[in-house]
Amino acid sequence: MDIIAEYLPLFIKGAQYTLILSLVTLVLSVPFGTLLALARLSKNVLLNSFAKVYVEIIRGTPLLAQIYIIYFGLPALGIHFDDFTSAVIAVTINSVAYMSEIVRSGLQSVDKGQSEAARALGMTNGLTMRKIIIPQALRNILPAIGNEFASLIKETSIVSVLGIKDLMFASDTVRGATYTTFTPLLFAAFVYFVMTFTISQLVNLVEKRMTRDRI
Repeated sequence: MDIIAEYLPLFIKGAQYTLILSLVTLVLSVPFGTLLALARLSKNVLLNSFAKVYVEIIRGTPLLAQIYIIYFGLPALGIHFDDFTSAVIAVTINSVAYMSEIVRSGLQSVDKGQSEAARALGMTNGLTMRKIIIPQALRNILPAIGNEFASLIKETSIVSVLGIKDLMFASDTVRGATYTTFTPLLFAAFVYFVMTFTISQLVNLVEKRMTRDRI
């Protein structure tokens, strides 16, 4: 435990980096995932096909490969970003594919009768989607979005392979400095558990409150 006490500030900084990276990714993936979900549900062949191909490619390739493409591939094309921005772009590209499926299921869960009623009142499809369908869908999928946030906290650990100073990088740094493997890894796993468990509990509370409000 002396090792943990000595390097605790490093772990705290790494945990903060992990949370910020995950939160920024979530904030970006929700609107972009919504747009992709709308494209997936669109009757426009080009939009629909693009959304399908995007989701299949991203979900069918490893996140690590996507990170390498952004981190090493873009500079080869003369496009340069700092480490944090590169990590955000790569993880967001991945998360958008999964978020779009969450949003799509939420949109499809809204009773079709509401769309028909809105059209009967003279509302356009776009207005119906913005004012009626999307707000209800987002409310329905709020717990799933929270769970995606918890997943992002775990999945972003992979960016440590690029030397990005997240929680896993802090663990690797301590292992290299102390030649101790078990303790820093166990502590990092504990911190990850605390963060994801806390978010999961908050999601459960929100979900229960939403259930009570509907009754």
